[in-house]
Amino acid sequence: MKKSGIVVLLLISTLGFAQNKSVDSTKVYKKRVLESSEIDFITSYYLQDGRNAAVSGGIGTEELSDFTSNLVVSVPLNDDDILTVDAGISAYSSASSSNINPFDGDNADPFLASSGASSSDVWYNFTGSYNHSSDNRNNIWDARLSVSIEFDYTSFGFGGGYTKLFNEKNTEASVHANVFLDSWSPRYPVELSSASRSFSIDDYTITGNSDYNPTFQPFSNKSRNSYSLGFGLSQVLSKNLQTLFALDLVFQQGLLSTPYQRIYFSDIEDSFIEDFQLADAIELLPDTRLKVALGNRMSYYINEYIVLRSFYRYYFDDWGIISHTASLEIPVKFADKFTLYPSYRYYSQTAADYFAPYEKHVSTERFYTSDYDLSGFYANQYGFGITYTDIFTNSHIWIFGLKSIDLKLNYYERDTGFNALFIVGGFKFVLDDRKKSIPKLLNKIGF
Repeated sequence: MKKSGIVVLLLISTLGFAQNKSVDSTKVYKKRVLESSEIDFITSYYLQDGRNAAVSGGIGTEELSDFTSNLVVSVPLNDDDILTVDAGISAYSSASSSNINPFDGDNADPFLASSGASSSDVWYNFTGSYNHSSDNRNNIWDARLSVSIEFDYTSFGFGGGYTKLFNEKNTEASVHANVFLDSWSPRYPVELSSASRSFSIDDYTITGNSDYNPTFQPFSNKSRNSYSLGFGLSQVLSKNLQTLFALDLVFQQGLLSTPYQRIYFSDIEDSFIEDFQLADAIELLPDTRLKVALGNRMSYYINEYIVLRSFYRYYFDDWGIISHTASLEIPVKFADKFTLYPSYRYYSQTAADYFAPYEKHVSTERFYTSDYDLSGFYANQYGFGITYTDIFTNSHIWIFGLKSIDLKLNYYERDTGFNALFIVGGFKFVLDDRKKSIPKLLNKIGF
């Protein structure tokens, strides 16, 4: 299957080259949108920790690690059209989500990981996109399809956009729309669900309130649909300064609660098995949400060595969250092929109307969550990156020239005690026809 997919991409690339050869040589030269096929390999490692896990009602470990790899292949079909395929896989290990079922034979504790099946999972994603540019390169259309799957969630998305350049390409306006049709396969806290064959509450001794009798109703609606519309306006203000304004609108409808996140009420006596408190309920949130974000990005070219890049975004939604994001990145070129990227990002938000910490909700409330992602907090992120670029691709791996290498490290921390480390590495390769043509390559492997 993998070999067939690679061959299809190679054939598409071959068609692109064949079409170029058939063009009337008397016509005016037109620069290709993408000169050669490109391959990006991106890999990342993410590590987080904290003490406010939503799975255990706002307390407990948030320890999680994730390793992700993406392969992005961009193929010029002809002078004007580009096909891009992005395939990704992500494998995580989570002490927090493992406590969907904390009763694994060892002493159950919200600050310790269990060995349950939900302690790890793999996420798969595939996205295909098509981009077409007009002859004068002032009009650009694009379309995309995506599919992603994980143990309790499936997503199908599609969308498209249009970009218009005018004023001698100093002004650019764009509009993009996307639709995501998602479906849950809900997992509930094990003490509330009768679906688990490995757990029976009758096998355990309940301490505290031994008359444990929660009210639990599984979600009947298992879909979540998201619709987004984005507008952008970019303007070159001078030879040194460029700015971009953006407006993004997102409407979500369906199951917006996370089924396995516990809630503990202050007006219900606590019940425990071992050192783990049994859920009084699960997170319950409205089934619609409207999000609005307005942003501005500025790039100021100081000289051939230093550029200033700033970003600000104002966000609000109808759940009561208001947030501000501000960041600054300063690329510094210190050699012909090397650039450093120090950066800083500040973020703050107010709490959602439905958020309360551990045991601060009451059972008469209509909606409730103890997910600290919906709490009020501020956060700082410190980043540093380095890029190696060789536009002449002098280094090669087989028939591919190495165009660039990127390495970035980010450290993120909230005032709630949550922190995360994020490392990303990327390699960009360009097909080098000086080394070997696509038709020769196909002939060599038997096609």
